[in-house]
Amino acid sequence: MMWYHGGWGGGWLLMTVIMIVFWSLLIAGLVALITNARRSRQPGPPTGEAAWGTRRAEDLLAERFARGEIDEDEYKRRLTVLREQR
Repeated sequence: MMWYHGGWGGGWLLMTVIMIVFWSLLIAGLVALITNARRSRQPGPPTGEAAWGTRRAEDLLAERFARGEIDEDEYKRRLTVLREQR
């Protein structure tokens, strides 16, 4: 058994690197999972249908007015309608 050199040789180095990578990935995955869970619990802007509420509608109306697509009378009329629906 002279070829065995009485131990693992360089295998311990490979195993050490693999274990470091394994634990690093495991810890990074847990941190990402916890961060994502905390982020989803925090109140933020509404999603889905509520995201297109009156605030966004007023912004779009203001942009159309700024671009000259609608005149001032139409802007005021539509803005009044939007604010009445709140």
